[in-house]
Order: sequence, then C-alpha cells, then structure tokens
Amino acid sequence: MLTKKQLDLLEFIHKRVQRDGVPPSFDEMKEALDLRSKSGIHRLITALEERGFIRRLAHRARALEIVKLPDSMGAAPSGFTPRVIEGDRPDETPPAALAVEGSATDVPLMGKIAAGVPIEAIQNRSHNVSVPSSMLSKGNHYALEVKGDSMIDEGINDGDIVIVRETAVADDGDIVVALVEGQEATLKTLRRKGGSIALEAANPAYETRIFRDDQVKVQGKLAGLIRSY
Repeated sequence: MLTKKQLDLLEFIHKRVQRDGVPPSFDEMKEALDLRSKSGIHRLITALEERGFIRRLAHRARALEIVKLPDSMGAAPSGFTPRVIEGDRPDETPPAALAVEGSATDVPLMGKIAAGVPIEAIQNRSHNVSVPSSMLSKGNHYALEVKGDSMIDEGINDGDIVIVRETAVADDGDIVVALVEGQEATLKTLRRKGGSIALEAANPAYETRIFRDDQVKVQGKLAGLIRSY
C-alpha cells in the first residue's frame, strides 16, 4: 500500500517518462508535490524503491527505472531505459537497464563545458563520439566533456561526456548549455525570474548566477550522458 504522496510521485515520474523519455529532476519532483526540500523527495524515492516500484541506478543523471505500477494506475509501465551509456568497458556485459538497441550515430565532440564557473566558449570540433541512436531525438546533436562538479546532484560528474540537442529554446528546469555574454559556456539548470535568467548549480558549494535575459543564449539541452570507467 502506497501513501498518497508516494503514489503522486510515482504517477508524476511515470507521466514525465512517457512524455519526455527521461524522468524529472529532483527539483521538478519537489515543485510538483509542493515540498519544501529535496530531502522529502529522497525519502519518497527510497520508499518506492523499497516497495519494488522503481529502481535507482547510482551515479547516473536522472536514472530512475519504473519497475511496476500499482493496480490503481492501470497499465504496466512501458519500460524506461535511461539515456546513459557506459564507455570503455568492452569486457563486461552492461546491465539490462542500460542495454542499447539499434545502430549508433557519430556525434561531434566540440570541446569542454564547465559544470562550475563558466569557462571559454565551446571550442571547435575535435573528433566524433559514437552514440546509440536511441539516445538521440530529432535535430542536431553534439557532445561536450564536462569539467567540474557543480552538477553532481543531477548525476553529472567531472569527466563525463554529455550529449546535447541543439536548440535555442528551453523550459524552466531544463539542463542547458548556456553561452554567457557571448564568451563563456556552462552547463547548468535554467530558471527564469522575471526579466532575468538564473543559471543554477546542482551542488550547494556553488551559488546560483543571475544574468539579464540578453546576456544568456541557450545553445542546447541535455539529451544524454556517457561515462567511462
């Protein structure tokens, strides 16, 4: 038996996975359930995991897998596959939840992106990265190497390769590549505050930076992540 909050959270995650292909961030869950802090979400996630409704994949961005749904929610889940792959592990069989089907697509690696204080703007293409086609949606994509730890609470670590879909449009709560004042690029969660834009870290050690709307240009949205061990 699930509590109302547990059921509400499970339903919210399920709907977002069905709509977007990826689960919501903890901030989005907190806002959807009108909770004051992310610690409440952590407790609900743990309770759902203990009851066998979801599975967490440690150290992966937004990697929640819905295992089953209660009868009150109707049909079984469609089977979310996290848009995260592991690289440089040819001798191991990847977990079923990370299995990739279909062909691969070459995506240009455009340099490094700061998950911390913004660094220099995106560099020119260095080489291509092979990415499962299932990770990509419509439009152009590119890859960037993450430098810094400001997004660790979203499961994005220093040295990860993020796959980015090119777009100049983003919603509140999206993780974006933002070009600041035409010179510096950074990977952050975007929040709009009136006529300003906040670039929000996912690490309490970093402060949220506020800019005028005309100082920030969205260069793309996070589509996936590749991690090497």
